[in-house]
Amino acid sequence: MDYRQEYQRWLERVTDAELLEELGHMDEAAMEDAFFRDLAFGTGGLRGVIGAGTNRMNVHTVGKASQGLAAYLKKRFAAPSAVIGYDSRLKSDVFARVTAGVLAANGVQVHFWPQLTPVPTVSFATRYLGASAGVMITASHNPARYNGYKVYGADGCQVTVDAAAEILSEIETLDLFDGVRQEDFDACLRDGRISLIPDEVLTAFLEAVKAQSVLFGEEARKDIAIVYSPLNGTGYVPVTRALRELGYTRLTLVEEQRLPDGRFPTCPYPNPEIREAMELGISYADQCGADLLLATDPDCDRVGVAVRGPSGGYVLLSGNETGLLLLDYLCAQRAKHGRMPADPVMIKTIVTTDMAERIAAHYGVKTINVLTGFKFIGEQIGLLEAQGRRDSYVFGFEESYGYLSGPYVRDKDGVGAACLICEMFSYYSSRGITLPDRLNELYRTYGYCLNTLHSYAFDGSAGFARMQSVMQALRAGVASFGTRKVLRVLDYAEGLDGLPKSDVLKFILADGSTLVVRPSGTEPKLKLYLSVSAESREAAEKAEADLLRSAEAMLR
Repeated sequence: MDYRQEYQRWLERVTDAELLEELGHMDEAAMEDAFFRDLAFGTGGLRGVIGAGTNRMNVHTVGKASQGLAAYLKKRFAAPSAVIGYDSRLKSDVFARVTAGVLAANGVQVHFWPQLTPVPTVSFATRYLGASAGVMITASHNPARYNGYKVYGADGCQVTVDAAAEILSEIETLDLFDGVRQEDFDACLRDGRISLIPDEVLTAFLEAVKAQSVLFGEEARKDIAIVYSPLNGTGYVPVTRALRELGYTRLTLVEEQRLPDGRFPTCPYPNPEIREAMELGISYADQCGADLLLATDPDCDRVGVAVRGPSGGYVLLSGNETGLLLLDYLCAQRAKHGRMPADPVMIKTIVTTDMAERIAAHYGVKTINVLTGFKFIGEQIGLLEAQGRRDSYVFGFEESYGYLSGPYVRDKDGVGAACLICEMFSYYSSRGITLPDRLNELYRTYGYCLNTLHSYAFDGSAGFARMQSVMQALRAGVASFGTRKVLRVLDYAEGLDGLPKSDVLKFILADGSTLVVRPSGTEPKLKLYLSVSAESREAAEKAEADLLRSAEAMLR
């Protein structure tokens, strides 16, 4: 693509005043970055910076993706239909209406969530309403300047590698100005080609969430003081409603982050994985003496947790730590009450702590490892269901704060996870046990394991090329990371252990540590996942810092 020619074409064809203004202020570097490629469509759909250009999220790139999706659906379904939802991000509602208008214009019946809604409700509604597909307009936990377009199959799972490739092949045949058929949203709503999803679907989703409880009649003190922040996203209504219906009434909301606001004014990076996004909630918890702090990301599929530390203040639990605690709690309760299925399964990603396998094995639960991305966990649930083993699924999680305790949806669910975290906290609290206490007991039983994630930005076309160069250099051969010899390299580029192809490298080192390198599928970032086992946290942190220094030297 000649980016200058494409830029000129946009100047001539675009009618949107906001996009035209941005085009008019572009310098050469901005022009190249906006037009040097088409925004990539993969198993994660689309994700990118909002703005003008083929490498941006805007009404034209969204319309083109929707036209390709419509063509794909019409080839596979006699009467195709789709569920559409959107989060609180800038232009999410606009992009959702564009998607609906394109699909409806192409003969796809649209079920449209009438208010912003969490990711898991789109997965749920797709199955509940028997739709052919689902679309969620979201960029998850990215900064405010991002938005995205996530596609689900009829099974409620994000589209597979093969399906994404087929949709992409349809998209690539289209001109984003002349190849997109679109009709007015309101007109389609009036004539019935678009229908609004009724309240009963949200109620059904929340009932499925509440059914995941594993108390089985046991007591748990539900008068715990909880501070909750939706981080200006979609979690406010469903999370607070579910918790209150479950009996948790001592809820304090972080007021500045309670209502939807795509600017995220108090948390510029609305990701509960990072402390900065949790700071305001921690201050609220400190002021009101809360027992537990929860925060969900803007599309409410991830949950961050903070609890009182043993020496005062609040400590954040990592995604791995929360996942280990939930896995152990769910398995222990099922085992105690005779509710463990005959052939139980736990599913995790290859970058999630290996300690989970040891806990699962203790309870007789089989572990399935999948590629990074919850879509692969959802895919495995679908395979279990096809085998008549739907109830074998016990739990699935990934280190990036995503959890799912039942097969009622096929994506991570922040609503369900928030409810289970509160239940687990209440159960242990009524027995005089804190979550740090229980976590330390797990470490004593299974050995201490430190897992960390480090991200490195590679912006623009030059950054993209540099990121590819780094991966090529690593594949050329690495003998050691500092003093740690590389014993084995797992390269998933051509598929491995039955998993699909993926640009991921996993280095297994002589001291038992592992290092995984993976370019992000949704951001211009390279991610390093380090896992270090040691006798204590202090020893593990020292070893991790040493391993990180040697790994970072290879990125320069």
